Amino acid sequence: MENDRNTTIQDLRDAVNQFRDERDWKQFHTPKDLALAMLIEAGELGEKFLWKQDAEIAQQLQDPQKRQGIQDELADIIKYALSFANAIDMDIASSCAKKMEHDAAKYPVGKARGSAKKYNEL
Repeated sequence: MENDRNTTIQDLRDAVNQFRDERDWKQFHTPKDLALAMLIEAGELGEKFLWKQDAEIAQQLQDPQKRQGIQDELADIIKYALSFANAIDMDIASSCAKKMEHDAAKYPVGKARGSAKKYNEL
């Protein structure tokens, strides 16, 4: 069974490419359309939480069917993100590491720890 401990980012990238190619969908996987697909799926995920209090959300996450629906929406976002990275030939790991370095400079631990303020308000 695949899980986070034994599956690489490249494994996932290859899997979404294979899924796409088996269906001849590469023609539709433009950066614009993949970006829009991520936004749409993110909206569908957000809808699962809209107007719910923390206690209701906690209940949702305990209900196997509702939890699966939430996981499915997040999986769709991740699949489109991987497809987007494939479409623009982006190295995900190095891009994330570089962005984390950039964010670490914007949000130094001494100022940002325990705060939800934006970097320009710290």
